[in-house]
Amino acid sequence: MAQRTPLGDADCSIAQALDVVGDWWTLLIVRDTARGLHRFDELQRELGVSRKVLAERLKLLVEAGVLTREPYQERPVRHEYRLTPRGRGLLPVLIALQDWGDNWILGGGEMTATTEEASREAERVHALRGTRVPELLLPNRFGEFADPVADTPFTVLYCFPGAYARAESYPPGWTGIPGAKGCTFESCTYRDQLAEFTAAGAAVHGVSTQRTDEQREFAEQERLRFPLFSDADLGLTAALRLPTFRAAGTARLKRLTLVVDRDRTVREVFYPIQDIEASVAAALAAVRGAA
Repeated sequence: MAQRTPLGDADCSIAQALDVVGDWWTLLIVRDTARGLHRFDELQRELGVSRKVLAERLKLLVEAGVLTREPYQERPVRHEYRLTPRGRGLLPVLIALQDWGDNWILGGGEMTATTEEASREAERVHALRGTRVPELLLPNRFGEFADPVADTPFTVLYCFPGAYARAESYPPGWTGIPGAKGCTFESCTYRDQLAEFTAAGAAVHGVSTQRTDEQREFAEQERLRFPLFSDADLGLTAALRLPTFRAAGTARLKRLTLVVDRDRTVREVFYPIQDIEASVAAALAAVRGAA
């Protein structure tokens, strides 16, 4: 088990937090429950940890209020582990760690909103093919919570760094961040081809980590006729381990597109996106080809 925090660190929030989640396995359990793995056997299979160690870490997280333990079967009694509000508060920590690893361990140490075709980050994102998007609700631009996966044969879920109605709203130095520019063009390209996606049985949904009021103002200005979802709390980002970068103190999604079917299975992934117009055409071709 993890060692308890020394009394001398009783007033240090960092030390107190590490006393709960400073262990290697503990944070990985939080990562995987955010990804939709809730049962003991699922977590053990994914982590490759011994049953004893996993049981100890789960007990610690339940006692700390990070996870809740809920029965899903009576005979014999079995439980699922789900993140509490306190646990979901750790998602920005996980995303910050992932961003740091992508940037400083797997990458070149420079802020970027994209990656190289052959990068390990791109490999991780492409590995989403065949996986399921966990069930979750995100606020749309009106602040109403809804499923980002539509009840249509396919959903084209395009993730973008940020788009604003006013030029002065963009973070300082935005245009100098590789891959950040083009969000308005991308959204408007989907807007102009929405009828073709609809005819192919696909809904188009946009996702960014912006506030809902920012998304609403942008959508109204550009007359978007499809939903924009806010992942400001990073629930979807953490669930799928989507790549991010930080700008103006906020985690931003890197530009990528997922084609998801009605059963929530990711059928196609486009990342990195270097030609926005071509990526929209490719998403339409993927939907038509899978129909």
